Amino acid sequence: MAMGKRKSERQGDLWVATMAIAQTPGHPFYQRLNGLLGGHGFDPFVEDLCRAFYHDRLGRPGIPPGVYFRMLLIGYFEGLDSERGIAWRCADSLALRAFLGYTLTENTPDHSSLSVIRNRIDLETHQEVFAWILKLLASQGLLAGKTIGVDATTLEANAAMRSIVRKDTGESYTAFLTQLAQASGIETPTREDLAKLDRKRKKKASNKDWEHPHDPDARITKMKDGRTHLAHKAEHAVDMDSQAIVAVTLQPASRGDTTSLDETIDAAVANLLDVQTDEATRGDVRTAAMDEVVADKGYHSNATMTSLSAMEMRSYVSEPGRGKRNWEGKADARDAVYANRRRIRGKRGKALMRKRGEYVERTFAHCYDTGGMRRTHLRGHPNILKRLLIHVGGFNLGLVMRRLFGIGKPRRAQDGLGGLAAAILAHPAHWMARWAAIWRHYRPFGPIRADSRFIHAAGEAA
Repeated sequence: MAMGKRKSERQGDLWVATMAIAQTPGHPFYQRLNGLLGGHGFDPFVEDLCRAFYHDRLGRPGIPPGVYFRMLLIGYFEGLDSERGIAWRCADSLALRAFLGYTLTENTPDHSSLSVIRNRIDLETHQEVFAWILKLLASQGLLAGKTIGVDATTLEANAAMRSIVRKDTGESYTAFLTQLAQASGIETPTREDLAKLDRKRKKKASNKDWEHPHDPDARITKMKDGRTHLAHKAEHAVDMDSQAIVAVTLQPASRGDTTSLDETIDAAVANLLDVQTDEATRGDVRTAAMDEVVADKGYHSNATMTSLSAMEMRSYVSEPGRGKRNWEGKADARDAVYANRRRIRGKRGKALMRKRGEYVERTFAHCYDTGGMRRTHLRGHPNILKRLLIHVGGFNLGLVMRRLFGIGKPRRAQDGLGGLAAAILAHPAHWMARWAAIWRHYRPFGPIRADSRFIHAAGEAA
């Protein structure tokens, strides 16, 4: 057989028959996800929701809202961090084209079109879509809403530390160091001189004095790996029964956990109330209201304990070691702290603390590490939160997909052992019954008997 050679230049065909175009069977995960969204009326819902942001007659046809939100969901399922990467992946993949409803002769939306429609649709609409996904969870029995675990993580901002400027004068960090070097006697400081001066100086950067000129919402903070970077703070409220994310808030990274908790709890209560009052899901939520909060010791303070007690919520918040305390004139705080201490020392409290460390951290791993949003490519909290709400909504949809079809991510279906494990975990009673029947029939391992010859040989070897 002669070796074929690749032609460096090939003239394209002027006409291509439709039957000659390569067809894809599609990805089974996205086919079933489309069936799930279509079966619950996702596209009519978002089209009615976004109708106010489009003109009836003027302008060219825009991106359908269902396509826009599906592309943001693809960002979670495919682990893509930027809108440019999402647009490229959708244009390149035949399976994702089928998921979006585009043929090979149609151009999928580019990243600039995604930016335009994101700026056009307001934050409240994205919140409504997130609430719609929560109602879908409730209709599948995956939302209890009684016990909520709260924790926060940092997201790296799309801003560099070397670009920060002083809030009072607007001068750059390099210019500030140059003035300090000249004041110390170095007339023409080099880069090495500035770096040496910066290492010796205490309190190098403070959020009170410095900001990024193009992203003032970013805050100087210490990341999980020890680096100092401009970042944002994402806080999750997770259902401790189903692992669903009930609420997500985006806050300044410099804000302490004790001060950010109230905003996240208010968002969780509002979302659960929206689900409970909806006619379609009123009977699917198994509790009347959220009444338990689980958090780590970073959230513990007198004000936090008193606030949760005033809202009639049972707190399970780890208490840091503070030694003997003076409660004079603080009877309310004392009672709330002692009640919380009594609860976390009980059997249920210890179990909830273990589950919080597992369930909440798992949402961070899925949404930001494998989900691709540990570093943000957008600027401004409203823009980032729009993407974050749908990104987290993709995590919740993955819970529904895992309940219905055994896998929660498309890449999970490519792993044979992973798919088998997911199927076993989805229906454990069925698989245990099958394994028990096989064991009773074949008995692959008989009783172990001690052979005197082996015992004697082992004794001689010793």
